[in-house]
Amino acid sequence: MKNLLRGLGLLACAAVLLYSGSLLVPYLINSFREQRAYAELSDEVRKTKEVSAALPEAPAKYAESGILCQYDALYQRNHDLAGWLRIEGTKIDYPVMFTPDEPEYYLHRAFDGSSASSGCLFIGEGWSEASSQTMIHGHHMKDGSMFTDLEKYKDEEFAKKHPVVLFDTLTEEGQYEIIAAFYGRVYTEDDQDVFRYYQYDDLSDRDVFEEFIRQVKQAALYDTGVDVTFGDQILTLSTCSYHTNEGRFAVVAKRVGIPNEDA
Repeated sequence: MKNLLRGLGLLACAAVLLYSGSLLVPYLINSFREQRAYAELSDEVRKTKEVSAALPEAPAKYAESGILCQYDALYQRNHDLAGWLRIEGTKIDYPVMFTPDEPEYYLHRAFDGSSASSGCLFIGEGWSEASSQTMIHGHHMKDGSMFTDLEKYKDEEFAKKHPVVLFDTLTEEGQYEIIAAFYGRVYTEDDQDVFRYYQYDDLSDRDVFEEFIRQVKQAALYDTGVDVTFGDQILTLSTCSYHTNEGRFAVVAKRVGIPNEDA
């Protein structure tokens, strides 16, 4: 009888393992495909920039369309492209999308519009290249893609070694310096005296700007020593975090200039 029960138990365990495997394998295949597609886009951007910069007559920065050479071909394939985000020391090297009529359109869509669990990085509503605040959202994926590595900024030493975020729009290359990294969450309407950083899409008003920066620095995990003044262009990167229900992790930076060509 004991042998029979032991045998049934082993069969049950085997069934569970087979079922789990049947779910895991498709996930791993899709994950590989999605990451490979983004790696190919990144390679295309890098190679196009290198070729444009090496032209013998004169380095070409812009295509005839007025778009930066490295992004022109991608933009012609998909006009929802708004820019590109890259952070050294992380896997973050992705296109950034913007669909003003449906901001979360790329939540579960790839660059080509096909279904993708990792989605794309995307900008929240109400944005333009002249906006005082650019807020980019992305998934925290179990395979380490998209904005998963953003949480590396919980470590002050990592932030000291990687203080710069590179975010280009279609027409301007941009370099941003980290102001703060912090944990937050999505709050209900009933929650009082909380920092809903994700609602600060417009910082053109001085009082709103100063209130946002004050709360960012209060929430910060450490002091970066970076000063901020009204009029600075702000970049906020936001992803899910599992430290609490509806948790979020955010990194806030300010624009400081144009990156070096070798960056």
